Amino acid sequence: MASDFDRDYWQAHWQQVRAGADPLDPNPYVQSETTDLPVGTALDAGCGQGGEALWLGERGWQVTAVDISEEAIAQARARATGPVGDRVRWLAADLTTWEPDETFDLVTTSYAHPATGQLAFYQRLAGWVAPGGTLLVVGHRHGERDAGAGHDHGHDHGHDHGHGHGHGNGRRPPEAEVSAASITALLDPGEWRVVTAAEPERSLGGQEARRGWLYDVVVRAVRT
Repeated sequence: MASDFDRDYWQAHWQQVRAGADPLDPNPYVQSETTDLPVGTALDAGCGQGGEALWLGERGWQVTAVDISEEAIAQARARATGPVGDRVRWLAADLTTWEPDETFDLVTTSYAHPATGQLAFYQRLAGWVAPGGTLLVVGHRHGERDAGAGHDHGHDHGHDHGHGHGHGNGRRPPEAEVSAASITALLDPGEWRVVTAAEPERSLGGQEARRGWLYDVVVRAVRT
């Protein structure tokens, strides 16, 4: 159930990941959807090991990277070497209760599974986007099951990153899945311009090829 995605769950998850997994690459949709955006401030909501936060920082973004798991933050901070470390602020906090002291030019989240449910979480994130800023949501498509379901993909509460992290029972709960339409329905058309509302699928390559396909949801919207 979605309520199982609490701090203890993700803390144990990231402790297990530390024992047997390489750091994750940045989510490909974060890369493709933000490459042409003007650099500014960014919030990585559910940063996990920090792949997206570091990728954005390397490109000049000033990033606030938040995860519910202190273990995830420790792993991410350890990866932040060189000048990029000065452009990323790491914070262990529960995004369902945490309140930022600013709005951001970019708010992004990748495969996050909050205890409060997906859509309520995305609506909360939308409120942290500055006028003219961008909301980017990457999630799991409703009604699809990734091949090799025993290797579901988790981050923060979570940051399910699409790179093979188990949910314990080998199945992602339906509460963790969404559709592009359900996300865009949260966004008032008088306040938001939807740029991307897609439900792509992709093969996990390299060492993860055995895990099959991911069925994703990608929504990018600009606050007008």
